[in-house]
Amino acid sequence: MDFNTIRIKSTFTSPFESSPTGDDERKPLSLWPGMYHSPVTAALWETRSQIFERLLDPPKDAPPQSELLTKTPGQSRTTILYNFSTDYILREQYRDPWNEVRIGKLLEDLDALAGTISVKHCSDDDSTTRPLLLVTASVDKMVLKKTISVDCDLKMAGAVIWVGRSSIEVQLEVTQLSTDVETVALTANFIFVARDSKTGKAAPVNRLSPETKAEKLFYEEAEARNKLRKLKKVDRKGTEEKGEKNRLDLLLAEGRIFCDMPALANRDSILLRDTRLENSLICQPQQRNIHGRIFGGFLMHRAFELAFSTAYTFAGLMPYFLEVDHVDFLRPVDVGDFLRFKSCVLYTEFEHAEQPLINVEVVAHVTRPELRSSEVSNTFYFTFTVRPEAKANKNGFRIRKVVPATEEEARTILERMDAEPLLSKETV
Repeated sequence: MDFNTIRIKSTFTSPFESSPTGDDERKPLSLWPGMYHSPVTAALWETRSQIFERLLDPPKDAPPQSELLTKTPGQSRTTILYNFSTDYILREQYRDPWNEVRIGKLLEDLDALAGTISVKHCSDDDSTTRPLLLVTASVDKMVLKKTISVDCDLKMAGAVIWVGRSSIEVQLEVTQLSTDVETVALTANFIFVARDSKTGKAAPVNRLSPETKAEKLFYEEAEARNKLRKLKKVDRKGTEEKGEKNRLDLLLAEGRIFCDMPALANRDSILLRDTRLENSLICQPQQRNIHGRIFGGFLMHRAFELAFSTAYTFAGLMPYFLEVDHVDFLRPVDVGDFLRFKSCVLYTEFEHAEQPLINVEVVAHVTRPELRSSEVSNTFYFTFTVRPEAKANKNGFRIRKVVPATEEEARTILERMDAEPLLSKETV
């Protein structure tokens, strides 16, 4: 079977049903994903489980991989084809109110594809060793370069572009297909870490040998990003000594007026805490992945929907998604967990009058009332602007400035402002 190109259909065979050949043997429960997921996610997980068909019931004392392999990016490269132009049911599953592809569902598919690619790279084709457990550590950057129409076919493709000792970076591209040209509509970079499935400790991954000029360039760029991430962690410790206190005081000055003299506060500004929204849910079995934990793509989808609503209520006009700036997966989320999503507008930017930027933070908390505990599981940072057609219909439209009321809020704002800037700020 060719695992490199996966054609998606609106209907698919359930993993619970018998095979078409009449074979009544079913997949073990451990490989049954939840039934919430999109056709793309279901197809990817089916492919992933087939890759590891030999490992459905590994011995309890199976040793770890003894020898690391050297693989090329081409060996992990995988492509998904969305036949929107001919499959009307599939098109309806992904259509949003503006006849574009729903970004939240696309986030799910991107996460599932990145996971499948990382699994392919880490496979050692040895049925006597235990497989690695691959965990999404972060989404480094995801940029929407153009609107994605649901009337034209879509292609999502990616490969491993860099590896460290126990970490993997996967780069994905979403391309809109038409009769004349293929246009890259979205790019994304996912970071995975490998864990020993028995001990839970960091485990080494197969080496990567880029072959083409483009692959070597991607590897060098990813290596530079990895070094930059490490430098930022070190530099952050000394920022207080480099004028950080002055920046904090400037940010907090207007917030103090709101708190102490609200009648005199600037009407073109708003306190950060007044932009907050929140929702909560109990994580259900239908939302689990093949490892039995809550699917990361589901978490990104829910966070995106809340961020979109936050930008909508803040701006008073329909927002337009531009970028996922960063996502951190700090701890796993399990079936049955009480999950709370809290969002706010961190700050706004007015560098381009025609495209004001709204930067939204969403923090997910796993809450355990019995233990009186609450832990952060994920942090998400999204950037939106306002849909041009909505802005054109509203005279005197303006975006308010967001100001912090506490030092903690001010520090969070400065940290995001100092993060890597938008890769693309073209007018939508």
